[in-house]
Amino acid sequence: MKKWILICIMILSFSFVTAQEEPQKKQDLKVGLVLSGGGAKGLAHIGTLKVIDSLGIRIDYIGGTSMGAIIGSLYASGYTGKQIDSIFKETDLELLIQDELPRSAKTFYEKDDAERYAITLPFDKFSVSFPSSISKGQNVYNLLAQLLLHVDHIDDFSKLPIPFLCIASDIEKGEQVILDKGYLPDAITASGAFPSLFEPVEIDERLLIDGGVINNYPIDEIKAKNVDIIIGVDVQDGLADRQKLKSAMRILSQINNFRTINDMKKKSKQTDIYIRPDIIGFSVISFGRGRELIKRGEKAGRNQLEALKEIAEKQQEKRKLTPVIIKDSIHINYVHLLGNEKYTRSYVSGKLRFKTPAKISFKKFTEGISNLAATGNFTGIRYKTLKNEDDSEDVILNLKERPNTTFLRLAAHYDDVYKTAGLINVTKKKILFNNDVASFDFIIGDNIRYNFEYYIDKGYYWSIGLKSRYNSFEKGINYDLISDENINPNLNRIDIEVSDFTNQLYAQTVVREEFVFGIGAEYKRLKIVSKTISQNNEEETIFEKSDFVSAFGFLKLDTYDNKYFPSSGIFFSGNFNWYLLSSDYNKNFEPFSLAKAKIGYATPLFSNISLNISSEGGFKLGDTPINSLDFVLGGFGNNFINNYTSFLGYDFLSFTGDSFVKGTITLDYNFYDKHHVNLTANYANIGENIFDNGEWFTTPNFNGYALGYGLETFFGPLQIKYAWTPDVDKDQLYFSIGFWF
Repeated sequence: MKKWILICIMILSFSFVTAQEEPQKKQDLKVGLVLSGGGAKGLAHIGTLKVIDSLGIRIDYIGGTSMGAIIGSLYASGYTGKQIDSIFKETDLELLIQDELPRSAKTFYEKDDAERYAITLPFDKFSVSFPSSISKGQNVYNLLAQLLLHVDHIDDFSKLPIPFLCIASDIEKGEQVILDKGYLPDAITASGAFPSLFEPVEIDERLLIDGGVINNYPIDEIKAKNVDIIIGVDVQDGLADRQKLKSAMRILSQINNFRTINDMKKKSKQTDIYIRPDIIGFSVISFGRGRELIKRGEKAGRNQLEALKEIAEKQQEKRKLTPVIIKDSIHINYVHLLGNEKYTRSYVSGKLRFKTPAKISFKKFTEGISNLAATGNFTGIRYKTLKNEDDSEDVILNLKERPNTTFLRLAAHYDDVYKTAGLINVTKKKILFNNDVASFDFIIGDNIRYNFEYYIDKGYYWSIGLKSRYNSFEKGINYDLISDENINPNLNRIDIEVSDFTNQLYAQTVVREEFVFGIGAEYKRLKIVSKTISQNNEEETIFEKSDFVSAFGFLKLDTYDNKYFPSSGIFFSGNFNWYLLSSDYNKNFEPFSLAKAKIGYATPLFSNISLNISSEGGFKLGDTPINSLDFVLGGFGNNFINNYTSFLGYDFLSFTGDSFVKGTITLDYNFYDKHHVNLTANYANIGENIFDNGEWFTTPNFNGYALGYGLETFFGPLQIKYAWTPDVDKDQLYFSIGFWF
């Protein structure tokens, strides 16, 4: 009997202890976090996460849309709120979203291409269309892929350090898509693919865009994960009043927000702790005000401090804040290609500019991706890594080839030499081969011109090109430049017309990834005439009207970060032409050669102030009286034909010789975004055989100075320069607008 009484007492005691423990277990709350979309306003999420971390709250599930998905995925992968703050503090989001590629990512052909045209439009079957988005989102994807490299082996998002899901919209079916499996950078890129800003993302044969179109606050999806309490951060706009609805875009945006705003009336009430930062005055593109938005998110979190502290007190297990170490290198064993139907493996490998197997920095890897993107042959480049047993990784590179192969390109320009000019270009890719391109510029205005180029890009191997160009202009020059012993009109200046028809066939290859070396053959027809003076009762005097055949070679290096306003990098260009044959209009041709080279170096000195130093020179080899291809200095400009070279302080085509040296020093101050003020000094010696008689190393015979202003625009630089020289009484004012072509 006593034995049974003792057993009953033990059972009652155990039940009592269990009853005491159960409420304690229930207090360890499972917390769900919902982060809304809102573009740049979503940066406020970071401030709220910092408050959550400071209290030690453990988040058990995260759901986000658009920017909420991007911030939420970083937090779910192990980053702390403070780390995410540091990441975005060091990232220029405006520049990232513009998807601008560094010049170093482009080949020399692509650099010339990118710095000539202001507008590029798809042009298939004689029908002009518009791009599907402003940005391809490649730079954003590259950043996210690196930041999430430590979890790229996790395909089930519920197995991340914090389980995670995000929302996207199927643009074809008009359906919500919950993304909780797959490759995390792909998923959050799809969730944040804001219509018209970023291209749709294809995942599992579904074409996805920003989840905010259908569900901008996935509270129901997080409630379904058996959480006990919901913390929600909402950075969506409310309805604007009539005072702000004064543009078509504002009205359309308001109409588009009707459903989302009405949904939030219900969803905000379902949220246990509803945090709404003050976002009045901010837009979806206010990335330049990111620091202020983060502070407002932090302030909004602290406004709910008591409620958040209560959650922290009820949780027994806290989040272990172990900062993520961002991987800065990757050991690539092999690159697998998917989707490259038209472009060969050798072509892709040549653009990547790294060889496998090798351990390379992630920076170099993304530079290779940028090189591929710079070709314009792919609308999307996505990739993921697969870990091997030896800790190396295979990369799966998924290429989406651009369906458009024909483009219409437009540009406009004005300068003091060619005057007004409008450019219409048609570019066609894949004419004869998968990796070829043909481009034809027709330039109308004060001087009719054209440029044609056909290029077969072989990457590391020898590429082949064909160029044809017609160029003409009229200009008043000093008579001494083209003086003829048989003509003595007692004139100081005459007007001349120059026309140049040049055709080249060449082959080039990349040397050590940076240099390009090439050889080729050239046919040139050069005509120089004047109607100012005449002889033998002719309407014009012809100074040159000859055909020339030459062989040439060239070597070029260009790592400048900006063609027109370089602040860093090195430039080198060397050319050698051997003129073998001529129709010899003036009956005085003898074979001769011309060599010229230019080297430049740009470096930052102080904040927004950079120094650019360059030196160039040239000389003639051979005993020939022909001077129509000699070196001519003077004026301001780029892309001059033949051996015409800019020299500030003098008018265009001011002085000439068969050899010259020139040095230039420029200080550039980038004082507000893309505005520049610069001061330039240039010096030169030029004449006959200056390298033989030592004159090239004497005090400069010519010097000039210029104060300039420049503005970088989408259609090219706007530049104004006031120049002077102590040798000439008349100062010069140069003006140009648009890309030079």
